[in-house]
Amino acid sequence: MKLYDSLKAPNPRRVRWVMAEKGVTDIEIVQVDIMSGQHRTPEYRASVGLPHVPALELDDGTCISESLAICRYLEALYPEPNLFGRDAKEQAVIEMWTRRCEFYMANPMMLVVRHSHPALAALEAQSPQVAEMNRTTAEKFMKTLDRRLAEHEWIAGDRFSIADIVAVVGLEFARLIKYRPPEEYAHLGRWLEACRARPAAKAGM
Repeated sequence: MKLYDSLKAPNPRRVRWVMAEKGVTDIEIVQVDIMSGQHRTPEYRASVGLPHVPALELDDGTCISESLAICRYLEALYPEPNLFGRDAKEQAVIEMWTRRCEFYMANPMMLVVRHSHPALAALEAQSPQVAEMNRTTAEKFMKTLDRRLAEHEWIAGDRFSIADIVAVVGLEFARLIKYRPPEEYAHLGRWLEACRARPAAKAGM
């Protein structure tokens, strides 16, 4: 298998983190230079189908190009440690929080960076209004997470899961613009430091 990766994009880091948590080392890593548009070339599109990173190319030629789909596939191949839930209830709770973290914080924070970091103007037309609107959306959800983390060690419960990976990668990407979550969210801060302290957090950084 081959993983088409980019150290400059946040979503590939989700996959690298999952691989690190599971100790997966038998997948070939192929770096894609998104700043030069390598992901938009006819050759890349012919392999992956869309100009997206990450993408996992299976031995039979099948390509999976959404980060969470790749992570689910890896979970099936390398089931330990479990990151997606062991039974129907836990799977549903983890899925719920993963989607919330992606829709209401990770994706908005990525848009904040994309529309405010000067170097990323080469990739798309930037809008300060888009950046500010998404910052407000993300920080509103951070308040929700802070309340949740006052009662639970991790976002989806009492053990680390894919929901934590999605959330922390979105927040960490915003370090490119020197963003820090509001200090009053102490529980969120405690959780963030716990995530950063995990050995797998350094995956691909």
